[in-house]
Amino acid sequence: MARKLKWGVISTADIARTAMIPAIQESERGEVVAIASRDADKALEMSKQYNIEKFYGSYEDLLQDPEVEAIYIPLPNHLHKEWTIRSARAGKHILCEKPSSLSAGDTVEMVEACNQAGVLFAEAFMYRYHPKHQRIKDIIASGEIGELRSIHCTFTFNSSDQEDNVRFNKEMGGGSIYDVGVYPISAARMYLKSEPEAVSVHALYSEKHGGVDMMASGLLEFPGDITLTFDCGMWAASRSNMEILGTKGTIAMPKMFGWEKTSVVPQIFVHVGTMTREERLKGHNSFKLQAEAFAAAVLDGTPLPYEPEDSILNMRVVDACIESARSRRRVIVG
Repeated sequence: MARKLKWGVISTADIARTAMIPAIQESERGEVVAIASRDADKALEMSKQYNIEKFYGSYEDLLQDPEVEAIYIPLPNHLHKEWTIRSARAGKHILCEKPSSLSAGDTVEMVEACNQAGVLFAEAFMYRYHPKHQRIKDIIASGEIGELRSIHCTFTFNSSDQEDNVRFNKEMGGGSIYDVGVYPISAARMYLKSEPEAVSVHALYSEKHGGVDMMASGLLEFPGDITLTFDCGMWAASRSNMEILGTKGTIAMPKMFGWEKTSVVPQIFVHVGTMTREERLKGHNSFKLQAEAFAAAVLDGTPLPYEPEDSILNMRVVDACIESARSRRRVIVG
């Protein structure tokens, strides 16, 4: 039996509880051996719920555990930098939830700390590990839909009635751009294999929700006069879809950032002329695929599909989007 990567999880956040911990436990190459919370009772409760051997009442204690090889960080956004750097200095490999930090400068410091410590760093954009995205790249490369003209992407949901939601705390890195806007930005960069030159974003700021952007709509200008238009929000009906427009046709994904558990539901629709083709791929759990890829990188030396520098580049675009929304002007991506 292949050796498994031993994970420690810092925080009892919902995404750890409902998605990442179960995914690691279902994977062939990983196991969660420790969980930490600043509330020891919460850590104990979660360790019992998920049959995790060890629990800690502080993040520092978990980092001192010699059995733990990799750390998953689903903390609030403003804590990503601190605990990535602390984890790196403790000799742990790091999978950090998106966004990597609150600025490109912070992400640079995080990546440098990991490089100096000789540990791996990856930003947890789980959707990118699903094979449907490689299929979409192949369709684009084939020329079936012609030359690319634009991409349109949406990612919205409604959590506006929740109280004490960290996403509504400006100091903790709240807001829809940080929370879900990062997805269409990263996806467009992934498909186009280039970086936007300028951005224009308009946002709805809500004093009822800590003054954060509860909704944002944006235009990203890529080389070759290709554009991404997107909207993201935490105060709108749920949507998660993407359309890629070419000179001959389109590719549509009705569940862009989720995944289908079976191949019964079509994941990709290709429209060319009067013809429409549906494509169904095998059902996959993107969180599990992400865990497997990270374990292969640590244990086997298999290169990660996205280098840490990709997180820096993505945050440069996010920085520009936030600046544009606040200033209500077009911003050049620096």
